Amino acid sequence: MTSVPRGPADRPMSPHLQIWRWHVTMLTSILHRVTGVGLYLAGLIVSAWAVSLAMGPEAYQAFMGLLGSPLGKLVMLGMTASVFYHLANGVRHLVWDFGHGLDIKSANGSAWTVFGFTIAATAAAWAIAFMTGALA
Repeated sequence: MTSVPRGPADRPMSPHLQIWRWHVTMLTSILHRVTGVGLYLAGLIVSAWAVSLAMGPEAYQAFMGLLGSPLGKLVMLGMTASVFYHLANGVRHLVWDFGHGLDIKSANGSAWTVFGFTIAATAAAWAIAFMTGALA
């Protein structure tokens, strides 16, 4: 007896957004991955900063001019938010690793706490940077 190849329509489908109801913990999971990639890219920016510093005052001034542009500041804002989000969500996962906060109500509450911390910490860091003149 020979087996008949099965087509894509015959394969079992994994659950997706048409089946699962959207919830906040799905968003936190996706954003944790996105911010992880963002932090990798931020590491490349920090490396470029160090290279420009080693290349001399002209290269450093040009790089800092790029970071001081509106687009550069937007990228830096994203980097700051990524650091704080990834930190807070990482702590959340550590708490889960110890077996705490795994019920739905606690998981949803900790997800909203992560968002609140990210916004507050990012705003505080940028407020301090503006008050000290670091972002003129």
